[in-house]
Amino acid sequence: MSIESLLAKITPKSLTRSHNWRSILLGTIVLTVVLVSAVRIPGLALSSQVTPVQPRLGETIVVNIIPSPGKTSPTVKVGSKTYPVFGVGANGLRAMIPTTPLEKPGDREVTISDGVSTTTLKVTVTDRKFPIQRINFSPGKAGIQATELELKQVTAFKATVSPDKLWDGKFIAPNQGKTSSPYGVRRYYNGEFAKDYYHRGLDYAGAAGSAVVAPAGGKVVLVGYENKGFRVHGNVVGVDHGQGVVSIFMHLSKIKVAAGQLLAAGDRIGAIGNTGASTGPHLHWGLYVNAVSVDPVQWRSTAIE
Repeated sequence: MSIESLLAKITPKSLTRSHNWRSILLGTIVLTVVLVSAVRIPGLALSSQVTPVQPRLGETIVVNIIPSPGKTSPTVKVGSKTYPVFGVGANGLRAMIPTTPLEKPGDREVTISDGVSTTTLKVTVTDRKFPIQRINFSPGKAGIQATELELKQVTAFKATVSPDKLWDGKFIAPNQGKTSSPYGVRRYYNGEFAKDYYHRGLDYAGAAGSAVVAPAGGKVVLVGYENKGFRVHGNVVGVDHGQGVVSIFMHLSKIKVAAGQLLAAGDRIGAIGNTGASTGPHLHWGLYVNAVSVDPVQWRSTAIE
């Protein structure tokens, strides 16, 4: 019998006949609690939380999971893509799903499975307008092509996934200059529209030689120099923040760190420069989650613990 049916039968007349209305009402409350608990017991579906509630294109979708006791670590998928799951806090688990300006807004189905129970969550990614920018390179820098060495090392770096979380709280600005180019900008290069391109980071128009610092804790895993084949990135540093989150810092004039070095937020990495494919002194900071470029502004404004 449903709760609704049971309640319908409890009338003043029936209560008078039973002379035990308190027992009936208490039994109804107990039954309600049992039924609600029974819904929550199977699997981990109702023990998951997705943030932000309304993500925008370019933002990171964070799926927090409290697993069922004794179950295997769950998998998290969107379509055919599986995202790594890591421990967070005392008993929690988390997966992070990147989105980009090149995707279409709308619903995403996030499937969570622990081998016994499977849950599908619907996440709606809202649209977002990205500005158009026109970039003109000087004859000396127009048509610069990345070297095979550069592409291989940078691609491998962006795909770095290490188990330990090295950041703590909100990310900070890596330079004190103003932002000259936001994330997600679509561009014309020397008059030609880059169809599948979007600006994969934030540009800071700090003064040449001004300090570049780590936005969060991490480990230096990439150091490259323009004179050793990094033609597009210029002098570059890559920092692994852990659990699939990495930062890249491009066009530096000086590098003050070495591969393998551990950094805290605010530690100096180098200095702003104009190396590589750059039209003037600035810093390009790119943030990647599971090898996909995401908007660093979200990570600066919200603590992803």
